[in-house]
Amino acid sequence: MNQPIAIEAPLGATAERQAVVSSAGEAPGADWVIVTRGIKREYDMGGEIVRALRGVDLAIRRNEYVAIMGPSGSGKSTLMNVIGCLDTPNEGEYWLNGTRVSSMSDDALARVRNKEIGFVFQTFNLLPRATALHNVELPLVYAGVSADERKRRAREALSRVQLDGRMDHRPNELSGGQRQRVAIARALVNNPSILLADEPTGNLDSTTSEEIMRVFESLADQGQTVIMVTHEPDIAQHARRVVVLRDGLIASDDRRSAFVEKLGLS
Repeated sequence: MNQPIAIEAPLGATAERQAVVSSAGEAPGADWVIVTRGIKREYDMGGEIVRALRGVDLAIRRNEYVAIMGPSGSGKSTLMNVIGCLDTPNEGEYWLNGTRVSSMSDDALARVRNKEIGFVFQTFNLLPRATALHNVELPLVYAGVSADERKRRAREALSRVQLDGRMDHRPNELSGGQRQRVAIARALVNNPSILLADEPTGNLDSTTSEEIMRVFESLADQGQTVIMVTHEPDIAQHARRVVVLRDGLIASDDRRSAFVEKLGLS
C-alpha cells in the first residue's frame, strides 16, 4: 500500500512563524532577528498614492540565509529599505534583533543601522587609492576604534572572505569578484546582526557571480544571518529560503528545494 506523500507547509505558514508575526506589540524571542507585522509603506508621487507595501508579515530566524525576490514594482526594494532601517513604514511594526525600530527617530535609526546591519551593494563603493585593508577599516575609523584594533578586525574580516593574500592591493589590482569580497568584508567588520545584500552580483559575470554566492554560503555556514535581495531566480536559489513579493505582499515563502522545484531550476 502506497504511503501518503508528506507535503511541507510553506515556511511563512508554519505555526511558529504565524505565532510570532501575530503577537502584535510583543517583542519576539531571541531566536528571531527580524519580525515585521503588517508593514505598509505608501508614497505620494505628485498626488498619486503608490502602495509599495500592503501589509507584509515576515519572520526571519537568526542565522538564516534568505533571498527576497520579485519583479519590478513588487515592493522588494522598499522592503529592503525598511529592513535596512533606511526607511520607516507608514503602518505596522518592525522588530530588529529584539528592538522595535519602526517608530524610531532618524538619528536613533542611524545608530541601529550602523550597529546591526552590514550592507553590500552591486556597486562596490571602494576608495580607489586605498588598499583592501584600509577600505575595510573605514567603518571602524568612523566609529572611533583604535588603529591596532581596526587592523586586527579588518584582517579577520578579509580572511572570512578568503582575501588573506590581497590585503595590501588596491581596487584596480583586484578582479571584480575580489572587489566585491572586499565590500563584503567591509560590511562584516562591525559584526552586524544581519548582512543585507542588494543585487550583489548585478555587475558581475556568471562565473564571478557563482564565486560570490559561494562566499555568502560560507558566511551562512559560519552562522551569519544573510538577507539577499535579487530579481534573478538563479541567484535566489543559492539561499536556503526564498521569499517572493508581488504587488506589495508576500506571494510565497519557501525552502530552497520547493522554490527550485516550482521554477524547474536545476
